[in-house]
Amino acid sequence: MGFGPPTDEPGLSSSHRSPSWKWGVCGVLLLASAINYMDRQVLANAASRVTREFQLSQEEYGNLELGFGWAFGVDSLCFGIIVDRVSARWLYPLVLLLWSTMGFVTGFVEDYTSLVVCRTLLGFFEAGHWPCALKTTQQLLEPRDRSMGNSVLQSGASIGAIATPLLLSVLLTQELSSWRFAFQVVGAMGALWVVLWFAFIRRQDLALPPRRAPGAWAGLRTILSNRRMLTIFVVVVLINIPWQISRAWLPKFLQEGRGYPEKFTLYFNSFFYAATDVGCIGAGALTLWLHRRGLSVHGARQAVFGLCACLTACLAAAAFLPAGWLMLSLLLVAAAGSLGLFPIYYSLTQDISTEHQGKVTGLGGVVAWTFSSPTQTLFGWLVDVSGSFNLGLAIAGLMPLVGFAALWLLWEQRAGPAQLEKGDA
Repeated sequence: MGFGPPTDEPGLSSSHRSPSWKWGVCGVLLLASAINYMDRQVLANAASRVTREFQLSQEEYGNLELGFGWAFGVDSLCFGIIVDRVSARWLYPLVLLLWSTMGFVTGFVEDYTSLVVCRTLLGFFEAGHWPCALKTTQQLLEPRDRSMGNSVLQSGASIGAIATPLLLSVLLTQELSSWRFAFQVVGAMGALWVVLWFAFIRRQDLALPPRRAPGAWAGLRTILSNRRMLTIFVVVVLINIPWQISRAWLPKFLQEGRGYPEKFTLYFNSFFYAATDVGCIGAGALTLWLHRRGLSVHGARQAVFGLCACLTACLAAAAFLPAGWLMLSLLLVAAAGSLGLFPIYYSLTQDISTEHQGKVTGLGGVVAWTFSSPTQTLFGWLVDVSGSFNLGLAIAGLMPLVGFAALWLLWEQRAGPAQLEKGDA
C-alpha cells in the first residue's frame, strides 16, 4: 500500500544530486511561495480602496476571502491526488501559470460579482502550490532536514507578503482604481518562475516511484484510517485561523480600527511579514538544533510548536491595546509565532505516508480551508455589528494554543526513539 513510516532516503531519482542543488531547489520553492502570496495579498493591501470602489460592507469583503478559501480547500485534494500520480515537474509550473493568470485578470474586473469569480478561481489554482511543493521536499530531502527545508519553502510566503505592500506603495496613486495595475504587475511574474523551474529540474529529478497502491480512493481510505490524521485536521484548522485573519484583515485593522494612514499601514505590513519570516526560519533552525541536542525529531517539533503558539497568543493582547509602539510590537511578536507553526505542521504531514504525500497535504488543505474560511465572513459580520476588530483578533490569536494541546494529546507515538530519529514521528 505504500503506507507507513517514511523511508529515511530522499527520492531515488535525485539521489545523485548534490546537497547544494537540493537546497537550491528549496530556494526555487521559496520564490514560488513568494509569488503565491503576492497574488493573494494584493487584495488585502488594497482592501480599503476595493471596498470603497465597490461600496462593500465588511461582511461582503469577508465573502471574497470565503470564496477564495473554499475553492482553495476543494482543489487542495484534487491536486493532492494528481501530484501522487503525475510528476510535479510538469504539474507545478502549470498551476502556477494558471493562478498567475487569474491574478492578472483581476485587474480588469468591473463589478463585485466578477471580483468574487476571479478571487475564487485564484484560490482554486493556488491550491496546487502546497501539494506540489511538499511532494518536492519529501522526494529530495531526508526527514531530519525537512523542517528546515519546509521553513525555507514557507518563508517565501513572508517574502512575498513583505514585497507586496512595498510594491503597492509605489504603484498606488491618488486615483482610487490604481489598485488594478498592481494585480496585473504581480500576475505577470509567474512566467519568469517557470523558466527558473525548468532550469533547475530535469526529467528524472522528480520521477515518481513505481506505484504500489491500488488507487487514489484506496489511498484516501488508508490515510483516513490513521489516527494521526485526526491530529493533522485539528492542528491545521487552529493554526490557519490566526494566520488567515491577520493576512486578510490586518491592513483594515490598522487603518480603520486604529486610524493609521495608508502609507504607514503598507510599510508596517512589510515589517509584519519580515517578522513572520524570522519566525519561520527560526522555527526550522530551532527544531534542528534541539534534535542535535538530544531530543527526538517529534519532541523537538512539539517544543517549537508550543513556543510559537505562545508567541501567536500575543495577538490577543495587541487587539485590545490603543495605537502605539506596544501594540505594534506585540503584533510583530505574534507574526513570528504564527508562521513558525507551519513548517512544523508540514513536517508532521510528511510523516504520515511516503507514497500518498499529495493526498495527505490535500486532505489537510480541504479541512483547513473548509473550517477556517467561514471565519472570514464571521469576522466581517462581527466588525459590522460591534464596530470593532478587537474581539475577533483576540479569539484568533488564542487558537494555536488549543492546537498545541491537540498535538500533545492526540499524536500517536507508535515508534521507538531510533525510528523517531529516522522521521517516523
